[in-house]
Amino acid sequence: MNISIINGTFEPKDALDILSQFISVKIKFHEQKIHRSLNEEDIKMREKRIIELQDSLFQIRKLIQNDMQPVSLQCNLEILK
Repeated sequence: MNISIINGTFEPKDALDILSQFISVKIKFHEQKIHRSLNEEDIKMREKRIIELQDSLFQIRKLIQNDMQPVSLQCNLEILK
């Protein structure tokens, strides 16, 4: 099953807002899992993933803010069973 989550062209500010919120939700998900987990390996994996997401957001901000042209975003979710 494929679901189109984001598909369009946005002003840089709006694109950055959409992507920031999207990544923020993922970071909060991992933070909540860390607070509930007693498994050290799981915690370390989630902390690593949070750092990767934060780095990705930093790179996205640099890319979008350096070029004030409209930004095309496409995000599809593929659910496999």
